[in-house]
Amino acid sequence: MFSEFSLQELKPGILVECLTSDFRGDLEAISSLANSGLDVYAHNIETVRSLQRIVRDPRAGYDQSLAVLKHAKACREGMVTKSSIMLGLGETDEEVKQAMMDLRAIGVDILTLGQYLQPTERHLTVREYVTPEKFQFWKEYGESVGFRYVASGPLVRSSYRAGELFVQNLVRNNKTGSSSS
Repeated sequence: MFSEFSLQELKPGILVECLTSDFRGDLEAISSLANSGLDVYAHNIETVRSLQRIVRDPRAGYDQSLAVLKHAKACREGMVTKSSIMLGLGETDEEVKQAMMDLRAIGVDILTLGQYLQPTERHLTVREYVTPEKFQFWKEYGESVGFRYVASGPLVRSSYRAGELFVQNLVRNNKTGSSSS
């Protein structure tokens, strides 16, 4: 089995991003992963506070997700954190703004926003197809409130790679800044 350390030995300079669960709030598990050598700790809040119970598994929660990201950020100097929000589930603009502010308040660096798409008839119905112009608005708004990178578009997902070069530079700059202090 490969670990991130053996990957880094095989390919020096490789960056490791891990999209995590909330570990049911287990701070030791979060710390262990955050300190494992990964470069980007990603955990998605998925949606705005008011829609959490409708959209997410009841064992997950908005505040718990924020606590996960906050703890991961505090575990290691220079840790880059990332989260994602799906749009089109019935959220209001004010709720999206508040979710973005909540993420910035705990230091999240990268945000992705994408269109919710109903995978099967058993899943939640799309309430709104967000326009490309609205996604552009959210990108600009996110940048204006301090996110270091925002990917926002109908097909953007938490694994979206358009910002890969930016993220690589961000992580490398954080490592350089940490080692020179």
